[in-house]
Amino acid sequence: MKKTISGIRGIFGEDLNLKDVLQFCNNFSSLIKSKKCAIGMDTRPSGAMIKDTASAALMKNGIDVFNLGLAPTPVIFRESRFYQAGIVISSSHNPIEWNGMKFIIDGRGINENELPEILKNQEISISEFGTEKNISTSYIEDAKKIIGDIENKPKIAVDIGGGAAKDFAPKLLTEIGCQVQTINENLDNSSRGPDPTTDGLSELILASTKNEIGFAFDLDGDRLVVVRNGKKQIPDVTLGLGVAKSLELGYKNFVLSIDTSVSIEKFIKESGGTVNRSKVGEANVIDMMLQTKAQAGGEGSSGGFILPEFNFCRDGILTSGLISSMLGNSNFKEILDFMERYQQIREKIEVDSEFHDKVIEDIRDKFSKEYSDADTLDGIKGIIDEDSWVLIRKSNTEDIIRVSAESNDKVKCENIIKDTLELVKQSYEKIR
Repeated sequence: MKKTISGIRGIFGEDLNLKDVLQFCNNFSSLIKSKKCAIGMDTRPSGAMIKDTASAALMKNGIDVFNLGLAPTPVIFRESRFYQAGIVISSSHNPIEWNGMKFIIDGRGINENELPEILKNQEISISEFGTEKNISTSYIEDAKKIIGDIENKPKIAVDIGGGAAKDFAPKLLTEIGCQVQTINENLDNSSRGPDPTTDGLSELILASTKNEIGFAFDLDGDRLVVVRNGKKQIPDVTLGLGVAKSLELGYKNFVLSIDTSVSIEKFIKESGGTVNRSKVGEANVIDMMLQTKAQAGGEGSSGGFILPEFNFCRDGILTSGLISSMLGNSNFKEILDFMERYQQIREKIEVDSEFHDKVIEDIRDKFSKEYSDADTLDGIKGIIDEDSWVLIRKSNTEDIIRVSAESNDKVKCENIIKDTLELVKQSYEKIR
């Protein structure tokens, strides 16, 4: 089981059980001062059981539950702003047998100070039980106000991946003026896995050749991957296009996670904007946004663009609309051309979680000797030159260490990744 600010996640029935759900939701109740909480789930088979158990734990502690039923993460985050708290029943991009809970306070994911409150056992005294009410959402209407109408009626292919975006993304895109082709609408006959950032997206790639652009969502709708002209784009392109739209709207202050492409940072600065870097992880990006009063930004590795005025989370559904509104204008092509100068590779290597810190500490010493600048904000990032870097960090959600590298030279980037993966492997074998 994983217990991080990204949420509680595990294989349902093995290391995550209904008893765990009761415990964590009971503890989360102590953070809900309004005594109100929105809740919703993605399409995982275990979702309904977990949602009902979570709701029971909240109501037992006097919390009124506002049930959105089947809903994407961005919708639940948006709705939680009206109730102070929220719970998303999902494990995002993890395999189908996994599930979990994302906890929301004041419209944002929990931070590192709040996580311990959810993990420690608490007895909560109440005067009366809470109630449960099914609710609807104005998410689509609110998103339309941000995006506006699209007059050129672009043709869009949307790959739902059997996830919770199915009743939201196609409808939003249609209502703002797009012509939409939907594939993989249902989970039981989806041709791909839950994570579009790692899947080949073969069906969407084919569909994109007959449309101006293709969008692929993960199961809970916060991740978005772009496919264009029969080619799957790296996740950073999603963020880059969102950033380009933000600059078009006049926004200047951005936060990017430490593993986001340097091309996006350079594009922002050349356009007169400023950039702060945060640790990887949606909650860390949001915390930095709040501290710096940033207007936009996000996390390149997850294809996650964040627009704080609308949602304190990665919002793949809103982003698909914002990108669609750019089709055909110069800003769309400009950011893509700029980012194509750089090659970025992301890999991972299996390492038991108990050894993550020791492996990274061992490599930190080697990076400090090898590179003139070694950034320890999150894991260890070696700055090779102004156009090249490598980052090693532990995963918050899996028993792996992630290795990312970027350069404006493809062969150089491939060699950096190859050498660094071997370095992690050797360090792990030495330590365990």
